[in-house]
Amino acid sequence: MPAMGGFFLEAPNFEPANPLKTPAHIFPVWYFTPFYAILRAIPDKLMGVAAMGASIVVLALLPWIDRGMVRSVRYRCGFHKWNIAGFVVTFVLLGWVGATPQTDMKTIISQICTVTYFMFFVLLFVYSKNEKTKPLPERLTK
Repeated sequence: MPAMGGFFLEAPNFEPANPLKTPAHIFPVWYFTPFYAILRAIPDKLMGVAAMGASIVVLALLPWIDRGMVRSVRYRCGFHKWNIAGFVVTFVLLGWVGATPQTDMKTIISQICTVTYFMFFVLLFVYSKNEKTKPLPERLTK
């Protein structure tokens, strides 16, 4: 099962090309689907491309966005754990919406998930500076 149901290697890649017929559904590879959902969530094309680019750039800026002194999730506050859990759920939902045909309901879901995707980084920047963390053990402080 090398194609994994069409999610790892797309099934249309194994069909003979037909220049007279456009495929009904064209989707990116599974690891690009969350960003594709962000692109489709915004009706304006230029702003959609800007949001998709910002969603990738903000991942590269994550070390500077997280201003906490403690890097281990084990010693971070409970709100940080909930924030990460919400981000994971949002990312999975965006991936699902990006890999399926667009409907009105999925457009609304992708718009909500796009806002929550960016809110993860905004919230992380706000609370990480003055976060109340658990004390680090002796072996880590020396």
